[in-house]
Amino acid sequence: MLDYVSAAMAFYITMLPVEEWILEFRLGYLGRYWSLINTAGLLVGFLLCALVFVPLIINMTLDPFRYPDHIVMSAIASVIFGAILWLGQWLILRQTEITPRIFALINTVVGISVFSVLVWFNQKSLEWSGGPIKGWKTGLIFLVGGTVTGAATGKALDFYCWRIEQRLIRIEKERVDQETQERERLERERLEKEKLEQEAIEAEIAERKRIQREAAQEEERLWYEEHGKDYADYADYADYEEEDEEDE
Repeated sequence: MLDYVSAAMAFYITMLPVEEWILEFRLGYLGRYWSLINTAGLLVGFLLCALVFVPLIINMTLDPFRYPDHIVMSAIASVIFGAILWLGQWLILRQTEITPRIFALINTVVGISVFSVLVWFNQKSLEWSGGPIKGWKTGLIFLVGGTVTGAATGKALDFYCWRIEQRLIRIEKERVDQETQERERLERERLEKEKLEQEAIEAEIAERKRIQREAAQEEERLWYEEHGKDYADYADYADYEEEDEEDE
């Protein structure tokens, strides 16, 4: 078992820091807890696997050195580690608005899948007992595999976050443009309304002056009639005076 544990440690110890290094720019300070929480998840997952496997091995329910019992144990371990790692990654990613919640699950599945493939290709070099990893070449393969996996998954999330940021920036820009257009529209409507109100006031004032002028002319006409004078001559003279005043 020591070879498999060492292989898992070599794989994830390289995968998680590389992911953290790539994601720290997007996650900010939360990125500094990425490796810590995932390492804690690996430790908790290992303890849970031990609690499950030790009774099974003692009771001879499963034999880790016999096929297909070791396949069943690997599947159980994958489920336990996957659940714990997914929980830890989800707790970090849920704190940010730009990161996808489902990435925690995808990242966990990808990591376990790649590790399983590496184990399958290097199964002849690994031993259930003994180790740590038998030979430096096998250890190097898991180190390189973890680095490549961390770079690929980290860059995938970084690219996704960049797309989300661009979409949020575009949405914010569209919202600002809409608000600006709405303010300009309201301002135009206010100016048009004020202009119409001013024109109505001016028309009302002009109408009031016209009524007052007609009333004054009517009073003057009655006064001339009472005094036996012809108002028509005076009216023509008054019209001439008004025209002169308008020309001036």
